[in-house]
This record gives sequence, structure tokens and C-alpha cells, in this order.
Amino acid sequence: MKAARILLGIALLLSHFFKANSQSITWSEVMPGVWKGVVGSPEAYDLLKAAGTSPNMEALTKLGKADFPFVQQNIVASLRDGKTQLRFPLEKNEQLYGFGLNFQTVHQRGKILELHVDHYGGKDNGRTHAPTPFYISSNGYGVFINTARYLKVWAGTGVRKDSENFPTPKDRNTDKTWASRPYSDAVEFQVPAAGVEIYVFAGPKPLDAIKRYNLFNGGGYLPPKWGLGFTQRVMTRFTAAEVEKEIYTFKEKGYPLDFVGLEPGWQSKAYPGTFTWDMGRFPNPQKFVADMLNKGIRLNLWLNPYVSPDAPFYKEILPLTSSHTVWLGVVPDLTLPKARALFFSQLQQNQIEIGVSGYKIDEVDGYDHYLWPDVATFPSGLSAEQMRQTYGLLMQRYTAEIFKKRNQRTFGLVRASNGGGTSFPYVLYNDYYNHEDFITALINSGFAGVLWTPEVRASKTGEEWLRRFQSNVFSPMAMINAWSSGTKPWSYPEVEKQVKSFALLRMQMMPYWYTEFAKYHFEGTPPFRAMNLEDGFNQQLNTEKANLNLEENPYAEAVSKEIKDQYMAGEYLLVAPMFTGQVTRKVVLPKGKWYDFYTGEFAGEGTVITVTPGLDKIPVYVKDGGIIPMMPAMLHAPKSGEKIDLEIRYYGEKPGQYLLYDDDGETFNYEKGQYSWRQINIQRTANGIKGNISAPEKNKPNTLGKIIWTLMTKS
Repeated sequence: MKAARILLGIALLLSHFFKANSQSITWSEVMPGVWKGVVGSPEAYDLLKAAGTSPNMEALTKLGKADFPFVQQNIVASLRDGKTQLRFPLEKNEQLYGFGLNFQTVHQRGKILELHVDHYGGKDNGRTHAPTPFYISSNGYGVFINTARYLKVWAGTGVRKDSENFPTPKDRNTDKTWASRPYSDAVEFQVPAAGVEIYVFAGPKPLDAIKRYNLFNGGGYLPPKWGLGFTQRVMTRFTAAEVEKEIYTFKEKGYPLDFVGLEPGWQSKAYPGTFTWDMGRFPNPQKFVADMLNKGIRLNLWLNPYVSPDAPFYKEILPLTSSHTVWLGVVPDLTLPKARALFFSQLQQNQIEIGVSGYKIDEVDGYDHYLWPDVATFPSGLSAEQMRQTYGLLMQRYTAEIFKKRNQRTFGLVRASNGGGTSFPYVLYNDYYNHEDFITALINSGFAGVLWTPEVRASKTGEEWLRRFQSNVFSPMAMINAWSSGTKPWSYPEVEKQVKSFALLRMQMMPYWYTEFAKYHFEGTPPFRAMNLEDGFNQQLNTEKANLNLEENPYAEAVSKEIKDQYMAGEYLLVAPMFTGQVTRKVVLPKGKWYDFYTGEFAGEGTVITVTPGLDKIPVYVKDGGIIPMMPAMLHAPKSGEKIDLEIRYYGEKPGQYLLYDDDGETFNYEKGQYSWRQINIQRTANGIKGNISAPEKNKPNTLGKIIWTLMTKS
């Protein structure tokens, strides 16, 4: 009896403890299908405030209402030691995606992560360039935690003793079904703050939840047409004359080129930077930039935001900077209006006003030994941690604002982003260089509300160069980054013919790419995304053996094999890159008929195929009824208002429909209604195909010239 009373007392104490620490969550539907939950006292500074997001209400309304995807009482919050704990229910057969820009895995269930802005270090542990605290469930909903703190996640790993779904314990000695990682029925978070905002995005499908998240953050960015062309980043200390020679050689050899990236040598000093031109390498910057624009070439300038004592505004900005430096340069507190005015006015007056078209924002991610430590202080009073999580957002936001005020679109590169950054004109990149992992990152970018480029830098063989180049063409930014190697598209003569054909293919496909980015902006659909988001996709959940040498790993088990080397590119295309040394590969085709992109031949229907494409191409497939608008293989993107001829390619048997987007390609006039969607309809006939396109609207952009209709599937 005495023991029973003691146990009862302990249980009552524990119950009182948990009740005392539990926190209510105040829920409200803030937009159709989007709910905000408030726990405790959220901090004044968070990801959404840093990004300055503005939801696309019109597009969210078009998506329509949807039911809250949880029983609200099953989302549990508590406060302990000044930290907020959150718990979301997780069903047994749910898979999880997202939690930022991961490089090695698409499936995230079973992960333990600390979401922390950092340079990717070779392991999916939450330290990455865009640790977006947003996850998607295969059950068709999304959850976003709006905090600028380092966030710990247990994505279905912890098993509570009071769980209603507590697994039956098994004897490892006698039961072969014993598992080292038993079923967990929760996704749990720890936020190092005494309150937090939560956002829940309804489906009903996972892609619907992603659309809502992207539109909630303003919709994806619509790049200028030239941003979807081809780019070459030249060597670090190239002079104006060397840049001009490189551009001339591209033209002479017949390779497309739309923008050139200048690396740190454009500045008089870098690491830390002066943000002024080196007058030895660029003696007349204004004339140089103007000459480039006259040749149809935009310039993109490298920078990191750490200010040299030799910068013209150093003394003025010094009191508005962090206690710690980066590469001995001071770190502006970009949350302070005066610091922003000093820093960004230098960029505007010295570069943008003479015609520079964009930036590559480097080293705003990590590693820890490069950036300020967490003990650093900032004059605004924000913590070093909060600044680490949002510095990439702030740099994107305020550079983008300069161009927006000029009614001029830009497109650039950045090393760090986070939740809230979907609408910014930047593509993520890094110094890592594993081709397979680059493709997995491209897939995961669609879950994180960011863009990623599997850039090409250098290769050990012509085969590797070609394979990297081919997949780079089917990505948000087709880029060679030759800052160190000096590599050119033609640097590997044995594959130069194939490389050139893919560079020109990128330009031919511009009407398709441009339309798919317009859908990203207006509808929230990621232009590059996982197969898991495609209707009719069967994951083919085979199991592969982990290391079953129990001497080395006593807890080894069979694991699910995920599809992380093929993806959807726009509405109709399935891309399956080839990697060095591969002769054949398997491709999982979703339900419905699929056709070879290059030939139009039938490829398969809801099955796994094995293909041997040769070096000339990588496997790309088109949905039945797919329409791919193409233009001539120009060496530059079309200029504003320039009319282009269109070849409309049709694949398969089903009647096809496609909405083709059109605007001036350079300004933000589309926000004032200066854009059009032209509907294309095609159907098979006994003698071929019958196609039509809707008439141009009066006083709306119309850049279409002659139209050719091509039946790709002959039989």
C-alpha cells in the first residue's frame, strides 16, 4: 500500500508539472487554407519580419478554402527553461519532406536535425544554406515554424511513454521483427524562446500545401528572360579586356551568353571589401558596363558584405556594426536603417546606377570559423544567432528593393536563405561539388521555397563535364562558375559538340522555362520539384540493406530506398540525369503514358524502365498530351518587346492544353496587369494534329511571331 501511494504521488507530481508547463495555442485562419497558431510570447524579430513578406492574397483565394489538417487539441505546446516545445501528430504511414535544403535525402522521417544556417558540410543534419523550418507531409499538409532561432527537430524519433500508439516491446534475442528505431507518433520541435508563431498550410495534396506556403511568402520570383539564359563566371582577377575577349570568343564560337559574373577582383580590395571598382583592372567602369550592355551582356558582381577599413563609408558605418569581424571586415547591422542606407547606397551609386544587373552574395552562410561567433553582439540588440539565421534574407531583400524601385528585374546568386525568402531574385549555390547530391538538392529546393543551381565548375574527364552540363541546363540557372579553373564550355574537345547542343537547347526552351517560372510566381508551383509531388507517382518502396555487419553496426536494418535522382521540370517534363560512369539507369515513370523528349517515341506507362541514352543526351520524358513551346536557338534572350517565332511541340495522344505566359521580360509592369496568358489547344487528327492559340488581348504584351506546330509522336 505504501509503495502504491508513493507511485500515485509521483504520478500526480508529474501530471502537475506537465500541466504547469503546458501552453495553449491560439489558432486563427489568416488566409484561405492557412492557419496561424500563437504560443506564449513570440519574439518581435522572426523570419517573416526579416524577409518582409507580403502574401499574394488573390492567388491564395483562388486556391480556395480547405479543412484544418489536424485535430487542434492534438498539437501540443509547452514551455520549459525559457524554451518552447511543440509536438505535431504523425501517423504510422506518413512520410515527411522538407526541413530545408538537404543534399542527400528526400525522405526526412526519422531525422534529428538542428536547423542552422551554415555552409553544407557533407551531412544532412540541419546545417545547410537554407534551413527552412517548413515540412510537408505525404498526407497533404505543411507546417512552418516562424523563428529566427536555431531550431531542433525530432522528425518522428522520440517515443513517449504516455503515447496512445506506444509500440509493443519485443525481445531482440528471439524476435526477428525487433527494430532499433520503433514507431514514433510525433514531430517535435524545440525553440529557444518563450513563445513562437506556427503556420499550418492545408492541402488537400502535398503540392497544394507547398503552393500555399510559396504564395503566403509572395510567390516565387519571376526572373528577367536574360536570367534564364546562359551565364559564365570569369576568373577572379580578370581585367575588363579579358572579360571582353571572353565574350567575343563565346560569340565567335556560337555559344549563347546572357550574363557574366565578375568575381572578387572587380573590387579594389576584397576579403574584406571596399565595394569600389579596381581602377587597374577596370579603368573606366561606366564605359565598360555600357559596352557590355550594348553587346547584350549583363554583369553580375560578386560581393560579401564585410566592410574593409578602405571602403569609402567605413568610418560612418563602424558604430553600426557587430562586435566581431569577418575576414577583418566589419559586419553591418542590416536591421538598422542608417546602416542599410550607408551600405546599399554604395552599391546603388557605384554599380547599379551605371548599369550593373545583379549580385552574387557570398559567405553569408558559414562555416562557424568564417562567420561571427554566437557570442558576438549587434547594436540593434538582436542576438548573433538571429543575425546568422537571417543575414542572407536581409542581403537579398535590400538588394532586391533597389532594383524594384528602378522597375528593373534582377537575378543573382546567394549562399544563404531561410523561411520567407521565396520571392527573392536569388538562386542558392555552394562550394560542395558532388553531382548526385546536387540533384538531390535541386529536388529538395521545391520543398524549401528556394531555388538551387547544380553549377558546373571543372571536371576530371570530358564525360563528367558533359554529364554535369546536361543536368545544369535543366535547372533554375544554367551556369559555369570558372572563377578558379577558367573552364569554358569548349574546354573538353571530345564532348564540345554535345555541350554546345545542350547550351543551345537551354535557349530553345526559354518560352517553356519562362512560363513555368511565371506559374511559380502567380500560382506557387515550384518549377523544379520532387517526383513525390507528381500525381500517379509510385515510390517503388524497395528496401536496400544498410551495413548488416553487426560487428561494425549492431543496430543495422534494411532501409527504404528513395527516388532522389530524377525530378519534374515544369508541368510536363521528367528529367533523369546521368552521372559519370553510368551507362544505364532506371527511371520510374508515373501513371499515364510518357514519351521521349527528343524523339517523341512512347517510353512507358506507370512502370520502371531501364535506359541506355549514350553520351549525347540525358533521359527526359514528356507526359501524354504534353506541350513544349520552343523558340529559335538565339545567342541572347529576347529583348523587351522583341517578337520571336514559336515551335509548339506536342507529345502523345491525349488532347493537350497549355497556358503560355508573355510580358516584356524585364520590368515589373506585369504587376500592373501588363502580361498575358495565351491558351494553346492541340488534339490528334487522322492526318496529324490540329492546334490553335488564343488571340492576343488588346493592349497586352504580344511577342509571338510565326507559329509552327510539330507532332513529336508519329505513331
